[in-house]
Amino acid sequence: MTDLNNSMTEEMFQGLGVDEQSSETLVRPSISYWQDAVRRLKKNKIAMLSLFFLIFMILMCIFAPYIYPHPYNEQNIAITNQGPTAEHIFGLDDLGRDIFARIWVGGRVSLTIGIVGALVSLVAGTLYGGISGFCGGIVDDVMMRILEIIVGIPYMVVVIIVSVFLGKGMTSLMIALCMTSWTGLARLVRGEIIELKESEYVMAARVLGTPSFRIITKHLIPNTLSIIIINTTFSIPSFIFSEAFLSFLGMGIQPPLTSWGAMAALGQQQMTYYPHELIFPALAISVTMLAFNLLGDGLRDAFDPKLRQ
Repeated sequence: MTDLNNSMTEEMFQGLGVDEQSSETLVRPSISYWQDAVRRLKKNKIAMLSLFFLIFMILMCIFAPYIYPHPYNEQNIAITNQGPTAEHIFGLDDLGRDIFARIWVGGRVSLTIGIVGALVSLVAGTLYGGISGFCGGIVDDVMMRILEIIVGIPYMVVVIIVSVFLGKGMTSLMIALCMTSWTGLARLVRGEIIELKESEYVMAARVLGTPSFRIITKHLIPNTLSIIIINTTFSIPSFIFSEAFLSFLGMGIQPPLTSWGAMAALGQQQMTYYPHELIFPALAISVTMLAFNLLGDGLRDAFDPKLRQ
């Protein structure tokens, strides 16, 4: 070993030097958590395809009834139950009404119930769960016991009670669904807040005298937004299916207003001889719910901090 060390000379080594300009160059641009989430969402082709499809459906529900030449409530008894033709793309129902026009008008109702119901649940669940988790103690215990009581009430019972007092229709249906739908999000938000408020940066903010409102708005809410967004995305198809199910049972949307569930209920009566009256509204429900679920999966993967690169 000594001979080896003695045989080494300074000429055997070559100094490579340091390129200060290159060493300070960033290997990849610095991006925020939200920018990285959007980047990963864009890479998910299935989620982006679902997003574009949902945008297309919403635009069609808004503008198609004004562009399409046949009104959704125009009856033509002479040609009832007609199959799809060039003039009537999806055919006619048992009263001679154009199914294509009714699909988009019914989509307005179904999507409105889904989106508005999800937004109401988002606000109510976030506030309730956030207050319960942040306050803790006796406040948390009382609020959670109330929540458990609400969870134990089947939503069908709530729908029946609300329908008795307010009558059947879109308003009573939305009220009944929103009264019990926010509980799941409230539990998720509460759990996240309880975990986050014990973290080091929140404790440091408290030591520095930061007001509770600022801690909530600057630290707690931003760190729970990903869970809130994902849960809201998944709740929209749940509302759509609940509306379709209740309308199918005759407890939801009432004529002359229509929805996908109400159309499926009418089509079910004609399914044996005129299957097109059931296939198209059922297909609209299925494809829309699938698109929301696929988009929700993409958002969940995009907001997962473990997948951040």
